[in-house]
Amino acid sequence: MSKHKPNERARPTMADVARELGVAKITVSRALSEHSTVKESTRTLIRETAERMGYRLNVSARNLRQQRTRTIAVVIEMAPSHDRLMSEPYPLSLLGGIMQELTAAGQNMVLTTIDLFAAHPPSTDGVILLGQGVHDDAAAMIEATGLPYVVWGAAHGPPERIVVGSDNRDGGRLAADYLLKKKRTKLLFLGETQHGEVEDRLGGFEATLKGEGAAIVDRVACGFTVAAGREATSKLLERGKGFDGIFAASDAIAMGAIEAVEAQGLSVPGDVSVVGFDDSPGASLFSPRLTSVRQDWATGGALLAQKVLDLVAGKRVESRAMPVELVARES
Repeated sequence: MSKHKPNERARPTMADVARELGVAKITVSRALSEHSTVKESTRTLIRETAERMGYRLNVSARNLRQQRTRTIAVVIEMAPSHDRLMSEPYPLSLLGGIMQELTAAGQNMVLTTIDLFAAHPPSTDGVILLGQGVHDDAAAMIEATGLPYVVWGAAHGPPERIVVGSDNRDGGRLAADYLLKKKRTKLLFLGETQHGEVEDRLGGFEATLKGEGAAIVDRVACGFTVAAGREATSKLLERGKGFDGIFAASDAIAMGAIEAVEAQGLSVPGDVSVVGFDDSPGASLFSPRLTSVRQDWATGGALLAQKVLDLVAGKRVESRAMPVELVARES
């Protein structure tokens, strides 16, 4: 007795697709695996025919044959805390660009933190690291795995490392130009320069101020949070430190600095002008609306995914520093 119901049809095979089109089975296999030896027009015809016939590629079997997991690990360097959440624009905006690109390429994504990755490394073809860590330590740890990897950050490591990030030095220049135009001469920098990106932001800021009659009166290392910016600025004001302009290494730090300034009865931008970095969604909603250097995280995420997949495929890949722009608002 047949095991199939009367109207039930057996699932079509790769051989059925080949027979339908009058081509070799190996041609169908290569076309469905996006092999470059098959013309694009032929690949399209085979994909469309396979879909019409109801053929489904056995992904697990294909991966086993290719000795690939078709999975990319996305490792977040930042440590989550009650005042720096994983749900903030960074890293979510980067993750959105990464996931869209990997999904379009038929790749899986494993999301983890640097500590969990070190303790229990998943089986993947490559790694995307979001954040290099203090003194580049997170990037060095990923590099030691021997897997193809790309980093979101600044090009401070070995020259062969592939890095995607913003032109942080130019961002510092834009912030300095803005504050100079506002006639601010006693400036404060807030941010942890042990991070390569922040070091570059300060470098561009300092270089632009030289010979312009303005000076950095203090540099304060602090975390990328509102609370850290508020605390750092409050301590300076309590000590009587005078300044009329602030460049903060992130929007969150800038918002905390503004809160501290206003708590002392000073006004922004009347007494102190403030520039942040990121142009996060909250920058335009904060009061006063925050002037900020904009990073394009979504495009950065897509570039990270493209480059790690190219590395896995053995292609030549180069680092990329994306342009930034200053968005002038009220602060």
